[in-house]
Amino acid sequence: MARDSSATKARLLEAALAEFAEYGIAGARVDRIAETAGANKRLIYVYFGNKEQLFDLVLQQAMEQGAESVPFDASDLPGYAGAIFDHLADRPELMRLVAWKQLERPGTSAAGADAYRHKVAAVAAEQEAGYVDSGTDPADILTLVLSLAQSWFAAPGGPATDADGTAWHGARRERYRAAVVAAVARIVAVAPPGPAEHHP
Repeated sequence: MARDSSATKARLLEAALAEFAEYGIAGARVDRIAETAGANKRLIYVYFGNKEQLFDLVLQQAMEQGAESVPFDASDLPGYAGAIFDHLADRPELMRLVAWKQLERPGTSAAGADAYRHKVAAVAAEQEAGYVDSGTDPADILTLVLSLAQSWFAAPGGPATDADGTAWHGARRERYRAAVVAAVARIVAVAPPGPAEHHP
């Protein structure tokens, strides 16, 4: 019985991710989620509460899976940006889910804010050690890195609007990824010391 319950929950969460990514919170329909999962609609309320609580859980799991798949590495921010790009390219529904969250439920959770502070502190430590350019605030650097990693997914006319998905394969995907990595590398690169001053 427990095994059946776990399998049903997993199907419902998978169906909910697809539903929320497509329609957002307001537009998502509980009966459609249940139908897609092949489950009774009543079970959604039993397992997850209301639709908003289900969305929060789906988003939380997506973020946790992303953190596990792409661990933060302040010592290689270009590589980190490239890894985020790959993760999102393989699962483009995640960016749609985050976009709906920002539109319908703006704000940051306590856990999200805490994780961000830890990342900023790690970037600051790299700056102090001389491995990342110190001319920019560490929070600004982190924000730029994350934004660049996600940039192609929100660009008008970019891959996110490519209905047949060809933008996420082959040479085009590699070109987009390389542009992200190169841009981050330029942002974090430590400027070479200027010419020594000459005194008469």
